[in-house]
Amino acid sequence: MDENPTASAKPKISRVEIYWHTVTYRTVALYVVVVFAIVMASSYLFFPETFGGVARHVSEALSRKNAGNMALNMRQARFVNLDGKVQLKKVSSVQWVGADYQMTLDKGDLIQTGSDGVARVAFADGTTYIVKPDTLVTVEENLVSQDQATRVGVHISSGAVDLATGTWPVAGSQAEVSFENAVAALKENSRAAVRSDPFTKEHEITVASGSAELERSGEKVQIDQWQRVTFPTGGPITREQVLAPPGLIEPVNLQPIIVPEPKKAVVKFQWKPVRTAKSYQLRLSNTAMFTQVVAGKKTNSTNVEITGLDSGDYFWSVQAIDARNNASEWGDPYKFTLVEQGKAQDMLLEVDATELHGNVVEVIGRTEPGAALIVNGQPVANIQTDGRFRHFTEPMARGSQTIVITGQNRRGGTAIKRVPIVIP
Repeated sequence: MDENPTASAKPKISRVEIYWHTVTYRTVALYVVVVFAIVMASSYLFFPETFGGVARHVSEALSRKNAGNMALNMRQARFVNLDGKVQLKKVSSVQWVGADYQMTLDKGDLIQTGSDGVARVAFADGTTYIVKPDTLVTVEENLVSQDQATRVGVHISSGAVDLATGTWPVAGSQAEVSFENAVAALKENSRAAVRSDPFTKEHEITVASGSAELERSGEKVQIDQWQRVTFPTGGPITREQVLAPPGLIEPVNLQPIIVPEPKKAVVKFQWKPVRTAKSYQLRLSNTAMFTQVVAGKKTNSTNVEITGLDSGDYFWSVQAIDARNNASEWGDPYKFTLVEQGKAQDMLLEVDATELHGNVVEVIGRTEPGAALIVNGQPVANIQTDGRFRHFTEPMARGSQTIVITGQNRRGGTAIKRVPIVIP
């Protein structure tokens, strides 16, 4: 037996040191990318045909997915104009949020406008709905499929909506608006204004162009241009002919008005008379939806002069009022621009030639790309990307005439050309 304690004792363990190295997720991801690139490069070198086939399949799959997403987005309704307070509550949500242009609209979504809010909603078939202030609507239909009849619609719980349809590529398409227990279906190329008041329990639809059909409890009523259908909740349907708004004459649409001092300038507004009208109401706004009216005037004449306007863009429209104080719908607005000549920058505007075609004159010239031109009160539609343009005037009377060309560029610069011509 060994009695030496040192021989039986356990050996002493020296200090153990552990080392480690921290690796971030970014480094790991970088390594993965490098390894993947090496594998893909090797596959391409040793198996080029197999690699090419797989790459094509992946590319086609991604392309089909992107095309599907693009087609889906094109078929969804969207906001195209927003002004003031406009809120949206998605069908899958319980929360109201502020509306914006990135949002798409689905069946069951709610749109609510405040006292200063207006929203224009565009559907993929070309139908537009303008949701007026203090209005609550629901998106009811958004069935838009390629090469098939479309069906779009909204329901008005309270307030007012103006809607307009375009030309439908597929027969049998429908654009509807429902209110109370009635449904109005518009034909193509039609416009109508619908109002529903749950407090007075009065409901109406007025057709401004084209036609529509109203159905309520199995009863159908045809509504033609400038006809209005009204009915109280639970009451009979009444159809009547209504006053049409006057056609606008001047300032013509998109016309720049160039003056030395806008504040002192007299802007003359003129419109066509309406046979049964006794007076007219003019409104002027700096927004296309007339959420803010900067000037207004009631007159028994068919023209009005207004002063004190600042430089800028303006929209104007007129309604007619008959002897019983019934007012027409507001007519389609025109836009004009008031420009201060002293501060405007010069713009390129040259008339190269004029050619006679009977009593119609073809004006050929060039201007700046993106400029807007008015020839004798008519906007020039055919301006090429390099600024060259051709325009045919309206038929002109015989004798000595003057063609007036007015232009405005994107910088606010203006130019006027007057071309004398003789019509034989």
